Amino acid sequence: MIVFAFINVYFMPILAIIFCLNLVEIIKKVKKDKPTATNTFWLTISFALIVWSIAITSMSAW
Repeated sequence: MIVFAFINVYFMPILAIIFCLNLVEIIKKVKKDKPTATNTFWLTISFALIVWSIAITSMSAW
């Protein structure tokens, strides 16, 4: 749980930037009919880490 609290405090801004940049790249690629597999992978990983670290950190506060 300490690891997710550390991610939540220190890496959340980095994960949010990665999430936003990949989302914008996916939107651009979909518009031009290009493959989006790599960006989708990183978007999913960053979103999962964001949500999971928030959930675990909030559960440990109980």
